[in-house]
Amino acid sequence: MNEQYYAPLVVKVAAEDAGKEVRKVLERRLGVSRKLLSQVKLTEHGLTVNEQRVYTNAKVAAGDIIRLRMEREQSDDILPQPIPLDIVYEDEYLLIVNKPAGMIVHPTHGHYTGTLANGVVRHWLDKGEKVRFRPIHRLDEETSGLVAIAKTGYVHQQLSEQLQAGEMTKLYRAYVYGVPPEQSGVVDEPIDRDKEQPHLRVVTPEGYPSLTRYEVMRSYKGDSGLAASSVRLKLETGRTHQIRVHMKHVGCPLIGDKLYGPGENGVAEWESAVGRQALHAETLGLTHPMLRVRMEWTAALPAELAHLEQLLSQV
Repeated sequence: MNEQYYAPLVVKVAAEDAGKEVRKVLERRLGVSRKLLSQVKLTEHGLTVNEQRVYTNAKVAAGDIIRLRMEREQSDDILPQPIPLDIVYEDEYLLIVNKPAGMIVHPTHGHYTGTLANGVVRHWLDKGEKVRFRPIHRLDEETSGLVAIAKTGYVHQQLSEQLQAGEMTKLYRAYVYGVPPEQSGVVDEPIDRDKEQPHLRVVTPEGYPSLTRYEVMRSYKGDSGLAASSVRLKLETGRTHQIRVHMKHVGCPLIGDKLYGPGENGVAEWESAVGRQALHAETLGLTHPMLRVRMEWTAALPAELAHLEQLLSQV
């Protein structure tokens, strides 16, 4: 049974939960979703009370032991590849990886190999772990930094809810042209697809609510009139290309951004130094769903951004 299932989620029924349905107890104590319950109840050992299989509406007594077991899964549709990974943290429930720029998180049409998923699946295969690839969030191909990947359906559900509720800390470092209008501020502007170029996003009154908080860490101003800034950003919503679109909207497009940058008006030396949009997912914080403790990780600037920062310091 151990090979078929992940380690069980275990709840000892308290006196105040006596007489309640299993489903209600698991929802209250662990925040288990109905979708997850509907999956586990179909398997022989998925949902038990005192090791006896039960339905979700079974009543429990004080002292009963409820066990919820999820079947082990793996991503059979993802080709395992030996790709070097910068693993920041890993346990049996959660994986945090520092993704390099130039790598897609998940295989897509035309990009079936060379992705973070390919490397992670191979990593688990090498460890002898049977795990399905479940990223909590994604980064653009040319954005570097921290990505959280759940190793069970329950952890994925819990972290996705934290993300939606704004309880997950996601801080980014960006290098932009110019200096934002305030030392710290908020860009609260709706974003949607560009009707003329659907692969692009634009600020538009008809768009989806989008909010980005920013703080200028350092400004670089030269006698020649050149100006740039190092900016820390926090996403309150998760729209596609949100940081890049919002920074362009306030007149400070990201250095190296081929879609939303200044185009021919960019500084060639800065553009070539970074070779991609100067955006890095620097800090990630969350509450571990199993350990119930707050955890936070920080990824150092990659070499190309450190080099760009050095160039900007010489302006």
